[in-house]
Amino acid sequence: MTTLLVLLGIAVVVALYGIVLYNGLVAWRNRYKNAFSQIDVQLTRRHDLIPNLVETAKGYLKHEQETLQAVVDARGRAVSGLQQAAGSPGDPAAIRQLAEAEQGLNAALGRLMVVVEAYPDLKADQNMRQLSEELTATENKVAFARQAYNDAVMHYNTARETFPANLVAGWFRFLPADLLEIEDEGKREVPQVSFD
Repeated sequence: MTTLLVLLGIAVVVALYGIVLYNGLVAWRNRYKNAFSQIDVQLTRRHDLIPNLVETAKGYLKHEQETLQAVVDARGRAVSGLQQAAGSPGDPAAIRQLAEAEQGLNAALGRLMVVVEAYPDLKADQNMRQLSEELTATENKVAFARQAYNDAVMHYNTARETFPANLVAGWFRFLPADLLEIEDEGKREVPQVSFD
């Protein structure tokens, strides 16, 4: 009888511990999903600014329609990627697709800004300056939101991979989440140093 009570007590403790682990995994999953919603807000803001930027630039860049169209197309892919990722922020394929679309948008915007530099009147335009400043501020907010999301994903993945939580994660199909890494190709380039 005593052995049965001890075994029952151990089973209750293990069950309670499993419940605590399960609830912890749910909490971490909800944190990274909430963090992604902040990315969604900031990227949506960024995507909403781009048509105004393109429209402002159109009047000045009559010979640069290809550059403007590249920005519009890249924005469309980024909006689509964001919608897909927002529907399932834990889906690694959706997060990778969003990252690729945002990298493409960054590249297209970078080319547009290089073209803008060649047009002093456009660069001096009040609307263009204001939109550029808003876009820069939004880019900073996206970076902070992405950092918060990646931190939450890292904590979630660590929690689901550590023992004994990994057993609970396996039983209840807590799948791994991917980090959102939007590479800036300019940061990867080796700076050129010249002593001429």
